[in-house]
Amino acid sequence: MKNYKHVFDAVFKEMSKVIVGQEDIIEQILVAILCDSNALLEGYPGLAKTLTVRTLADLMNLKFSRIQHTPDLMPSDITGTYIIEETSGKRQFKFQPGPLFANIVLADEINRATPKTQSALLEAMQEKQVTVGNNTFKLDLPFFVLATQNPIEQEGTYPLPEAQADRFLLKLKVGYPSIEQEEEIVNRFAAEKMEYRVKPLLNKNHLLSLQNLTRQVPIANDIKKRAVKIIVATRTNKDVILYGASPRASIGIILAAKARSLIKGRNHVSNEDINEIAYPILRHRIILNFEAERKGMTTDDAIKHILDKVK
Repeated sequence: MKNYKHVFDAVFKEMSKVIVGQEDIIEQILVAILCDSNALLEGYPGLAKTLTVRTLADLMNLKFSRIQHTPDLMPSDITGTYIIEETSGKRQFKFQPGPLFANIVLADEINRATPKTQSALLEAMQEKQVTVGNNTFKLDLPFFVLATQNPIEQEGTYPLPEAQADRFLLKLKVGYPSIEQEEEIVNRFAAEKMEYRVKPLLNKNHLLSLQNLTRQVPIANDIKKRAVKIIVATRTNKDVILYGASPRASIGIILAAKARSLIKGRNHVSNEDINEIAYPILRHRIILNFEAERKGMTTDDAIKHILDKVK
């Protein structure tokens, strides 16, 4: 299998012109894109979540749209609606596409929207289509939803239902930069105003062929069995986990590990890929039991506990 590491190295290098640090987050967003899936980003305000997604869209020459979720956002505000148009004395209904008709959709603060609006997004995420009235409209491929949510200010929010959270392949935790990185951010953005632009390195066709390649990355049977055992262990480990992950997580962990190995320039999946990708795959798919919460365990602690058990 051909080594594509140089392609992804060029992507990371170009991204670094705008984004300081956050290599892990960029890598995991790329994993979701290669798997033709959606990702959920959780982090405090001001950590460049929106800037990262917008820059990636520019770099891949994809149509980008941002939807700011608020409690009064209606499904028609994101899917589009019919408007009356008058042509040569005749009135007719014409469909006006909403912001969902893009390639990369940033659903900002998704947990602020009502369940009705969240479910309109669900059809686009899962079926790659939008239904308005009696008509169904196919979305332009590739299509990804990258949603953000704020871990603070939970007042007035509508937590994502488990079924919808499961539709996100990965849940990424965006952390604070290091001191050196923060100094670089200050030097870059608090000095003379400059336009930081990236040049497009990929396009739709490149992405679609990379998605096909991802599925072809070989994985040894013993590694595949271990990946499935990790997912099954989330359902049987009742000492820390109340509810475990569904078979969708088993498909996800294999696919995401294949994508990660392609980005790293390897021609097969390794155990390291499985270990690294297990965290973003399982974070939003497991619910800790009372005992684990009482001990102050996080979902990441519970995932580590399972990885240590399933050798």
